[in-house]
Amino acid sequence: MTEHSTPKPEYLKDLINYQDGSVVSREIVRKSTGTITLFAFDEGQGLSEHTAPFDALVQILDGEAEITISDQTYHLKEGQMVILPVNEVHALKAINKFKMLLIMIRS
Repeated sequence: MTEHSTPKPEYLKDLINYQDGSVVSREIVRKSTGTITLFAFDEGQGLSEHTAPFDALVQILDGEAEITISDQTYHLKEGQMVILPVNEVHALKAINKFKMLLIMIRS
């Protein structure tokens, strides 16, 4: 959504589609203070271990994901969320197809 878009109610999980064998992302807000990004992961797809310079919130919108944060693994389902702490190693893997919302606030 750009600053000049006309606001309208939408379902987040309808704003992004799955693609076979892929991870799809769609940035919906980009500001100097943070970003809001949607992701759709096909079954078995994921993001390898990495860190982020800011805290991030992940909310599962559809499906199930395995999220590892500093060697602790969590099984998240639709409606659940977790905070990815700043500079902590984390990784994500699709148990089955899943969609997520990532909110990163820079501070």
